[in-house]
Amino acid sequence: MKQSRAMSLVEAVANVAVGYGVAVLTQILIFPVFGLHTTLAQNLKMGAVFTLVSIARSFALRRVFETIRVRMTSEGSARGGLNGDATP
Repeated sequence: MKQSRAMSLVEAVANVAVGYGVAVLTQILIFPVFGLHTTLAQNLKMGAVFTLVSIARSFALRRVFETIRVRMTSEGSARGGLNGDATP
């Protein structure tokens, strides 16, 4: 079954939204270990930037893999099967 572009985006956004809270919490806990001291507002802003990049990355990769899947399926159909066997 093919996933639509809209559902790909919804999935990517849901995935990253869940990770956003984890990322901000991780920044708050880990940054001081490395001598980085940031405010909550700064952590939220950095988390937002990373989130936007992550959404774009997830969406783009999903579309690439969907394109590969569609091409493999259509090539397999043209040859009579995914492995090239012409089975009746």
